[in-house]
Amino acid sequence: MGKVTVGVTIVCAAAVCAAATLIVRHRMKSSGRWTKAMSILKEFEEKCATPIGKLRQVADAMTVEMHAGLASEGGSKLKMLISYVDNLPTGDEHGLFYALDLGGTNFRVLRVQLGGKDGRVVKQEFTEVSIPPELMTATSSELFDFIAKELARFIATEGEGFFLPPGSQRELGFTFSFPVKQLSIASGTLIRWTKGFSIDDAVDKDVVGELTKALNRQGIDMRVAALVNDTIGTLAGGKYFNNDVAAAVILGTGTNAAYVERAHAIPKWHGLLPKSGEMVINMEWGNFRSSHLPVTEYDQALDQESLNVGEQIFEKIISGMYLGDIVRRVLCKMAEDAEFFGDVVPPKLRTQFILRTPEMSAMHHDTSQDLRVVGSKLKDIFGISSTPLKTRKVVKELCNIVATRGARLSAAGILGILKKMGKDTVKEGEKQRTVIAMDGGLFEHYTEFSSCLESTLNELLGDEVAHTVVIEHANDGSGIGAALLAASHSQYPEVEESL
Repeated sequence: MGKVTVGVTIVCAAAVCAAATLIVRHRMKSSGRWTKAMSILKEFEEKCATPIGKLRQVADAMTVEMHAGLASEGGSKLKMLISYVDNLPTGDEHGLFYALDLGGTNFRVLRVQLGGKDGRVVKQEFTEVSIPPELMTATSSELFDFIAKELARFIATEGEGFFLPPGSQRELGFTFSFPVKQLSIASGTLIRWTKGFSIDDAVDKDVVGELTKALNRQGIDMRVAALVNDTIGTLAGGKYFNNDVAAAVILGTGTNAAYVERAHAIPKWHGLLPKSGEMVINMEWGNFRSSHLPVTEYDQALDQESLNVGEQIFEKIISGMYLGDIVRRVLCKMAEDAEFFGDVVPPKLRTQFILRTPEMSAMHHDTSQDLRVVGSKLKDIFGISSTPLKTRKVVKELCNIVATRGARLSAAGILGILKKMGKDTVKEGEKQRTVIAMDGGLFEHYTEFSSCLESTLNELLGDEVAHTVVIEHANDGSGIGAALLAASHSQYPEVEESL
């Protein structure tokens, strides 16, 4: 019996030893995976670094490109488009004005009764209409006829509190958020459609002309007084409520900036200088690029797989459409090279844009002890369940790295604009206040992003100048901004002056 016992003991000992070896190997493998994953994270963090010195270089490069874009057409990746808006609202505007805001699959129609300095916005109403999908690929006349019919329906509900001076024509501001070559304050040809629209016979046509023909077909007596993009609408809306507004930035799905330039500082402007001596410039700053931008392998891959390779590089690093996908790409690399989520790479990790920036924001803002929001998002979006806390912490940190880079580079871009305007220093004896109107879902809803942007801008400006620069949220600036630009470019004053 004793021999049998010894044999059993030896076999058991061998089994325990083998199991222990497997555990050690698993731990070593697991430790190796973790080390590899951490090295990927650390390398990414280093490549995304935005020390103040680098941000100053980005700001200087932005200013240089602004000068180049103003000097000649095609002189810079920054288009620096002349908007023909030379009169921003002052607050004196009176009367009834309409706005049409076409920016995607919905459009908004708005009317506003303006009462001058005392009354300001006396009353406003709006309606939102979805565009039937088939009209997004139909003909120009079919699309604009649909819009004009809805506009006619809205005009018919004009009730108490709205007054049109006798003998006057209704006037409209048209926010058209597609690439347009502006020809005057109230005309511009469509360069190309985006956002799912594809109407070939509208390309190279004057969009105001197309809308006006549709209005006439509906028997609507209305003049399009201003054609603007959403950034310029935001600037106009901001200026109306605060005279210190000098620039506008949109940080949403995409990004752009506009500001007020001195007309004589635009070498490519060959027309008569406007009476105001000023001109609003639509920067199209999403297309900014510089060797100083911290671009990683993940950004390069995202660009290569995009519909506009080599374009909108700044936008692809800082705007809401792309931030979540950058996070996804790093997580995918960790899963492939370090088995970060186990032996098999979760298939959904390879799906472009599956991680949207609002979900990334929710993970970044997770303050629960066990980071349960991070855990549930990983499960719901990627099908990755039961993640340990240390894995969730890495995911949250990754969101932080991507958002911080975007926010700090946005601040550097704003500094570039302030430098161009000469507002980055305090002039002795001058009471100075510069307000930047900000709009867009990224700025409005991603708190970690917006607070980082503001603190970085303050750091770049220094205490003294930071006190003179204010960022204000201009909610829905583009809609009311278009109506206000119709008012500031109205034919009413001309009619009154000629009487």
